[in-house]
Amino acid sequence: MSTRTTFLCRLIGLYALLGTFSMVVHRQATVDMVTALVHNPPLLWLAAVFALISGIAMVLCHNVWTGGVPTVLVTLVGWITLLKGLIFLYLPPESASAYFAALHYDQYIYLYSGVGILLGAYLTYAGFRPAAH
Repeated sequence: MSTRTTFLCRLIGLYALLGTFSMVVHRQATVDMVTALVHNPPLLWLAAVFALISGIAMVLCHNVWTGGVPTVLVTLVGWITLLKGLIFLYLPPESASAYFAALHYDQYIYLYSGVGILLGAYLTYAGFRPAAH
């Protein structure tokens, strides 16, 4: 695994673990904040811009589709982040609210959080495990 992949595994993994765990601990506050964000077009636009910048940065520095599961996962996270930024940047605010409602975020927060925790745990482990010789 390259040093760039190792760094991104650590960065994305720790971010996913710590951020998602916080969302689980503060479940109702998270649901309220995300609901408010989706219904506030200027804040949604700002979040979309940050996602777009992050996604572009990850895709430009790590668009590698071979080299093992951690490498491909980092690349997928970059592309998904880029697409999420584009979707929320160009989606009309009413459509963003409808899309959010269709996800039933308040009902499935533990399912969504579980995915984030599993992804974070795997990438963190992959990023910090000793390199095989």
